[in-house]
Amino acid sequence: MLRALFGEPPREWEGHPLDTVQTIERFARLMHEKGAGEAGAAVRYRRYAILAEGLLRSMDELEQSKYAARRYALKMTKTSVDEMSSAERLDYYRHVYYDKNTYIRLFSLLDKLGMLLNEMLGLRTEKIKAHFSYFTVLRTMRAHGPHAHLAERLAEWKEKHQDALNRLRNRRNTEIHHMNAELQDDLLHSLNSDEGTARLENIEANMRDLEAGWEMACRTLDLSFRYLLKTGRGPAHDG
Repeated sequence: MLRALFGEPPREWEGHPLDTVQTIERFARLMHEKGAGEAGAAVRYRRYAILAEGLLRSMDELEQSKYAARRYALKMTKTSVDEMSSAERLDYYRHVYYDKNTYIRLFSLLDKLGMLLNEMLGLRTEKIKAHFSYFTVLRTMRAHGPHAHLAERLAEWKEKHQDALNRLRNRRNTEIHHMNAELQDDLLHSLNSDEGTARLENIEANMRDLEAGWEMACRTLDLSFRYLLKTGRGPAHDG
């Protein structure tokens, strides 16, 4: 959809993201098949199918936002907003919009996956923390014997990109709870500059973080849904 902004055809999944999409689609089909009927378990299966389809849409929206952020980032040639023409400023603000959209959507996707894993694997993370994140679910899973192997594999991807995830989380928290993340960068640059001129944040470094977050999300989704398919688990409380 967003590639139309640049006169490009719609994206076609390929490589590992394609494998991830196909894995989630297989899971959704299985849940729909198990959800035929009106029994209580069938209703839960249909719910799991809908949650999986929602994660597919979240994955699509995350990739599109990252792509648009990258395309607008490539247009940046100035080091401060003051040096930009009005057209360049519009492109910069578009980059900022999609940059924010990407890192906010990244953690939203992970938390939705965490909710699904928590429910399907019977982890009961809500007993530890009422409002839990994916990362809380991962810690619970690592301590939960039957699923420790999955947890270790998921943790490998988290730890591989831990520095990038920390920076993205800080930017997300700043944006949501404090002030516009890019304005905080501008303020810090201004305070540390002899000229008092606000310099742009390090856009290329930010894009590398988004790419790392995207890889972590894809690998995490793929591992999680392959595990759910391999174990053939239904609702945990069905025995």
